[in-house]
Amino acid sequence: MRGDIAPVRRPHYHKRMASTEIEALVQQLARLPGLGPRSARRAVLHLMKKRESSFAPLLSALQTVSERLVTCTTCGNVDTRDPCAICADPRRDERSLCVVEEVSDLWALDKSRLFPGKYHVLGGRLSALEGVRPQDLSIDALVARVAAGGIDEVVLAMNATLEGQTTAHYLAERLEGYPVRLTQLAHGLPVGGELDYLDEGTLAQALRARRPVG
Repeated sequence: MRGDIAPVRRPHYHKRMASTEIEALVQQLARLPGLGPRSARRAVLHLMKKRESSFAPLLSALQTVSERLVTCTTCGNVDTRDPCAICADPRRDERSLCVVEEVSDLWALDKSRLFPGKYHVLGGRLSALEGVRPQDLSIDALVARVAAGGIDEVVLAMNATLEGQTTAHYLAERLEGYPVRLTQLAHGLPVGGELDYLDEGTLAQALRARRPVG
């Protein structure tokens, strides 16, 4: 009878496909933004296949950056020197200052090569729900830079979110008494959009069409 036939026991195999060390590398890469476990495995396989031409240079670059990484005391950018490459560039227009929420926003905007001035990173945005207050951001440092003079325009390049616009409004109030022109990004920036995820064409249009605040 069918009920008397013992079930076939299949051998149990562990799901690990590589050594513990390689799996640990995959897990570390999978934590990076934009990389899941599958993409991380593909990246590790590529590195192992191109060990001499890819692995060693990558390790060297990571080690170098890890040892030299600093936060720019002028603008808040991250670089391997202080002041950062942008602040130290004499070709930059010191009369224009672009204020962003995060370093990723700075990099996204500067990649467009349309803003000739310098930057200021707040380190976040005001949020009552998350408990982020003005004193938690680099706002006093921004006001101090403007108060020192030599700046004609401050571009409030906040993300098009409720928190971002709340932050922009607060900054406009804090800078109201200074002789600077306040502008903000305009057309082409979708509501709810974050600068780091927008394409260069959209960012370029938003920069060109910036408008006065208020």
